[in-house]
Amino acid sequence: MERSDLLRAEVRAGVLKAMAHPTRIYIVDLIHRTGQHCVQDLSLQVGVDASTISRHLSLLKHAGILTDRKEGTTVYYSLGCDCIGEFMTGLEKVVLAKQARENRLLESLLDRG
Repeated sequence: MERSDLLRAEVRAGVLKAMAHPTRIYIVDLIHRTGQHCVQDLSLQVGVDASTISRHLSLLKHAGILTDRKEGTTVYYSLGCDCIGEFMTGLEKVVLAKQARENRLLESLLDRG
């Protein structure tokens, strides 16, 4: 493997690591489905205090997953690029396929029993 390939893989792993928390995945999915949000909106919808939401948003922004814009004293967060939304759609398809496989396996086991 070339050094540049390894570096690229490390950067990709960093982006995935930034997503690797249920609350951050929920935040990104919420923004993907409903558009930009401020910290206060996200805090209410996610059910987590604003300081915790801010830490999650900071990690996601640093990874390039989210961008922000300031309007007066309020900061709004949105997806860093459309590809993040496509990634979330693909991720949901993986989850649904996994659930379907598990359901088929369970049905097969129950039919035998």
